[in-house]
Amino acid sequence: MLMHATAVAGWTRKGWRSVLLRGPSGAGKSDLAFRLMGRGWRLVGDDYVEVWASGNGLFVGPSERIAGLMEVRSLGLVGVRALCPARAVLLVDCATGPLERLPEPQTETLEGVRLPRLALDPFETSAPDKTILALSRALA
Repeated sequence: MLMHATAVAGWTRKGWRSVLLRGPSGAGKSDLAFRLMGRGWRLVGDDYVEVWASGNGLFVGPSERIAGLMEVRSLGLVGVRALCPARAVLLVDCATGPLERLPEPQTETLEGVRLPRLALDPFETSAPDKTILALSRALA
């Protein structure tokens, strides 16, 4: 399935694991991904990604049209070293405005695979750290 999301992968004790950053255009998906890449993460796909289930996991890869490219606002399309495919283990909904301080754990099922879901303001300074923490919790 084609999904309007950006996917980035971080190295974990279980190997590379991907986070899907979902939201409308301008929501901060690429911005958060870019900041995570500055911490050693790798782009899987920007803006639109292919998502599929295999075995008991969910996997993600880039849309063929924009594989290896990332939109960096003010700079345009930039070629980046990409990692694909990658196993997706967390869904982050990019949202601004008031967010719950102590939300109940949420999940969402994509292609028959249940993933933990987190609402996060991607423009917060702490957003990359919160994403990294949420990924470690998803793997616990």
